[in-house]
Amino acid sequence: MKTITVLTGLALLSLSLTSCLWEQSNAAQPGTAGVSSVSPSTDTQILEQQIAYGKHLVEITGCNDCHSPKIMTPQGPAPDPKRLLSGHPSDEKLAVVTDKSVLQGYVLFNMNSTAATGPWGTSFSGNLTPDATGLGSWSYESFKKALREGKFKGLDGSRMLLPPMPWPNYSTLTDKETAAIWAYLQSIPPVRNIVPAPMPPTG
Repeated sequence: MKTITVLTGLALLSLSLTSCLWEQSNAAQPGTAGVSSVSPSTDTQILEQQIAYGKHLVEITGCNDCHSPKIMTPQGPAPDPKRLLSGHPSDEKLAVVTDKSVLQGYVLFNMNSTAATGPWGTSFSGNLTPDATGLGSWSYESFKKALREGKFKGLDGSRMLLPPMPWPNYSTLTDKETAAIWAYLQSIPPVRNIVPAPMPPTG
């Protein structure tokens, strides 16, 4: 009987320690504390938590790499805080590629990494700010469809998103993650910038 009591006590202690360690690990993830909503929240405290978690997700998934114009810093190119996530600048002219052989088997990026030329033609990173020229006219459901199904503007019947947008990598995002990303993108300053339409391949 004493043996059974001791074993039962050890099992309960083990479960308690496991639960405690899991909670500490979950709380240690940046911005995740208290984030449980699977849709954009109207509660101020929850929304602030969603925004913090969304900012973390946007940064670690490299959204700024292509969607933010760059400025030169002592550490090298960095996202321009005044044009954060505003997409390819509408007034930026791409250099003309005179040697077409360079395009054979290669993908070319501009200096901002906001435009890419490859076998599909030339694509430009979209404006993710809440301005009307960006995500301002989108719904949250359209945003989810764009990420998960690769649909342009998240619309049924629209074309697929072009490379280098790695939407297949984002297709398994949870509702909690997409809600947090959306909350963050809706919180950043709007930047008016009409991104050019993609260009087809040239001979």
